[in-house]
Amino acid sequence: MFTLIKTDKNGIRRGKIKTKHGEIKTPFFMPDATRGFVKLLTSEEIKQTQTQALVINTFHLYLQPGLEVIKAAGGVHKFISWEGPLLSDSGGFQVFSLIYKNQKMGKIRADKVVFKSPLSGNWHDLTPEKSIQIQFDLGVDMMVCLDDCPPNEISRNSMEQSVKRTIAWAKRCKREYLRQIKIRNISLEDRPLLFSVIQGGAEIDLRRFCASELKKIGFSGYGFGARPVDKDGNFLGEVLRQSAQFIPGDALRFALGVGTPEDIKYCVTLGWDMFDCVIPTREGRHGKLFFKQADSYETININNTKYLQNYQAINPASKFLTLQNNSLAFLHHLFKLKDPLGARLASINNLEFYQLWLKDINKTIK
Repeated sequence: MFTLIKTDKNGIRRGKIKTKHGEIKTPFFMPDATRGFVKLLTSEEIKQTQTQALVINTFHLYLQPGLEVIKAAGGVHKFISWEGPLLSDSGGFQVFSLIYKNQKMGKIRADKVVFKSPLSGNWHDLTPEKSIQIQFDLGVDMMVCLDDCPPNEISRNSMEQSVKRTIAWAKRCKREYLRQIKIRNISLEDRPLLFSVIQGGAEIDLRRFCASELKKIGFSGYGFGARPVDKDGNFLGEVLRQSAQFIPGDALRFALGVGTPEDIKYCVTLGWDMFDCVIPTREGRHGKLFFKQADSYETININNTKYLQNYQAINPASKFLTLQNNSLAFLHHLFKLKDPLGARLASINNLEFYQLWLKDINKTIK
């Protein structure tokens, strides 16, 4: 259940989400634990960064290790040793990106997606109903409807078909969601939140139409679908601004894939509540570190030779002793040797930075 606590004069929102596995204060950022883990980090380390919730991926966990393994463990929380809230992406982005990149990997039909597993080569059907069933089997706190997630640069006609398919599948997802609640006898307090996804690319009128039709169905939250940048990498700020206005004020607004610190901060001013991205840990694994600087931040590339003899602490302001006690020179040394410890330390630093960044943003909401 989502409760909107405050909307300031600039439209920035503060609220809280009550789930079976704990409460989340909004706005907030979720690292992507795509296959049930954030690369190189333990659940305890992630928790110490003050991360409130994680995103897992239905598509990947369905393929490996498979539902039977996770169900036998007692659900995904127990399987990955995470006690906090979890949101499961439907897997639509992964399935469709797979197919859009290579049509030999599958086909998008009116009623379902047929795709070839990149792991085994076996063929699978994914329907809206099956996507919801899998997410219930995982036991997550928040789930996302299966949608058609196309590249932003496809033709207008193709984008219109994508929007229509997204709406039709959202209706089926909602029906299956209600059916599963009844079958599993899930109480009002324990039922997961259900999100639909607004598609339409950079076409504002299609985004408006999609949101309008999804609102008629009714969901706990609404996401911004597809990549938040155009084919040239330009951030779709105006599209995100107007899309936020299409979402009911009492519903959660999920800016999927929005992940640079400045883009997150900007989207918070537009009224978006939730964010997820691979940036902090992926960039960390390549040697890019984020550091808080007053109301802004700076980044460094630890691979640069200027850190060869820099004996300052990696991050003296960190709560992690390992970042306080080890030097930038040592971290540079680890990256030069491609030792996984270097990527671990950088990932911890960046994830801690992201949570502090959101915490500081929350403090500005009066």
